[in-house]
Amino acid sequence: MSHIVAPSVLSADFNHLGRDAQMINNSEADWFHVDVMDGVFVPNISFGFPIIKFLNKEATKPLDVHLMIVQPERYITQFRDVGAEILTVHYEASTHLHRTVQAIKDAGMKAGVALNPHTPVSLLDDIVEDIDLVTLMSVNPGFGGQKFIENTYKKIKALAAMKSGRNDDLYIEIDGGVTLQNYGNLVEAGANVLVAGSTVFKSENPTETISGLKKPIA
Repeated sequence: MSHIVAPSVLSADFNHLGRDAQMINNSEADWFHVDVMDGVFVPNISFGFPIIKFLNKEATKPLDVHLMIVQPERYITQFRDVGAEILTVHYEASTHLHRTVQAIKDAGMKAGVALNPHTPVSLLDDIVEDIDLVTLMSVNPGFGGQKFIENTYKKIKALAAMKSGRNDDLYIEIDGGVTLQNYGNLVEAGANVLVAGSTVFKSENPTETISGLKKPIA
């Protein structure tokens, strides 16, 4: 199975969001990655429901919505209603993670759990069968354009070993610092979803860059 590329809309040009959404639609990208930040869980604030609703209207591909917010369980149905197909909450922000994951699935979405760079994957051992996706933050969450944290490779391999025979369909998503130079190593380590923001939107030809990130690993 080839890996998935999910351009991060946080890096798009908000003066031309419709244009950038069409670029993703017409590219080899698989998903739209949508970061929601509240200024509490992370030191930045991004967009809310109106922007996601707009993206959903424009997008012909699934919305992969990543909540970097406190008490994410309060908003599950609202995110479903504006178009999220995959909803990811942070381990560090979810006191009752199992309950939240079940609520996301009951609302008809795929359920994801994100881990900050300092959070070990071993903490997911009791819930790995129940989730559809794990987002490994390979930068500290909150801002685009940060440098990739090398320890991520070790975490990918540990998670790939954990899911083996228990949840073989689990998506391992990498968010932060994904480039044309390191994407192959990430896929070889076991990642199968790559989030790319600055790499795509700051390149001279975003469509070509997405094609480059989609190239099969030799």
